[in-house]
Amino acid sequence: MCACIWHARFRLGVRDVLQVPEVAEETGEPALAADSPVGDRPPRRRGRTTALIAGAAVLGVVAGSCTGYLIQADREPTKLSSLSQPTLVQAKGPAPEPLSAAQDRRVKTDGDLRKLLLKKPAGAKGADWASSDSWMTLADLAELGDKPDETFSDLVSDEFRRAADTGWEIGGTYSVEVRLVQFRQEEALNASDSAHGEDYYQDSQDGTKSWAVPGSDNGMVYVHTKPETKPGYLPQYDAKAVAWRGDILMLIFVTDTKPVPKAKIMDLAQRQVRKL
Repeated sequence: MCACIWHARFRLGVRDVLQVPEVAEETGEPALAADSPVGDRPPRRRGRTTALIAGAAVLGVVAGSCTGYLIQADREPTKLSSLSQPTLVQAKGPAPEPLSAAQDRRVKTDGDLRKLLLKKPAGAKGADWASSDSWMTLADLAELGDKPDETFSDLVSDEFRRAADTGWEIGGTYSVEVRLVQFRQEEALNASDSAHGEDYYQDSQDGTKSWAVPGSDNGMVYVHTKPETKPGYLPQYDAKAVAWRGDILMLIFVTDTKPVPKAKIMDLAQRQVRKL
C-alpha cells in the first residue's frame, strides 16, 4: 500500500505544475509562446573527446606491443639449463660408523629379536612346548587363542611383524614362558594397545593382585591367588607380567602347583624390561 500512495502523490504534483501558466521574466525579453515549436530543435552532436581517447588507447597498446617485439627480436636467445644434472661427487674418506645400540635402540629391536629374550637359568631344562629356534609364527600365535581364526585375523589387522618365545621348567611343576611380540605400527601403536587390553583382562579376574614394575613406566605384574582346577590334575597357580616398549609387547607367564610369589614374577619382569 505504501508504494501506491507514493506513486499517486507524485503524479498529482506533476499535473499541477504543468497547469501553472508561465510568467515572463522581468528582463524585457518576450516570453516564449505556448505553441512555439520546441520539439523542432536539431539534435546535439555527440562529442569527439570520447572517440579520441579510445583511439589513443588502442594505438598505445598496439605501439607498445610492436616495440616490445622488436626489442626482443634483436636480442640473443636466452640459453635454457640442461635437463640432465651433473653427477654427484661422492664424499671422500671413510663412511661414518653406524650408531650403536646405546645411541639408537632400533639397532637392538630391528636385529635378532631372540637375543632380547631372557636366558634359561642354570639347572633349568627347556620346556617341551618351546620351539627349537625360539621363533613363533603368526599361525603358532593364533593357535593359542580361544578362536584361532579370529585371533589370526586380529593379528594381521594389528600389523603383526614377528614373535620370539622361550621357556624353561624347574622341578617338574614350576614353568616360565617369556614372549616378545613385535608389530610394524604403521597405522597404530599396537604394542601399547595390546598391553592395555591385557592389563584390563588381568584386572578383571577374581583373586588378582597387581603391582607396577619398577624401572618401567607401564609394566605390571599380576598374581592370581585362586588356582585353576581340573579333575585328575593338581591345582595350578599362575602369575603374569605385561609391559611394552616401542613396537614390542612383553609377556611373561609363570605357573606352579603352589601360589607364585610376587618376588619371582617381579624379578623376571624387571630383568626382561631392562633388556628392551
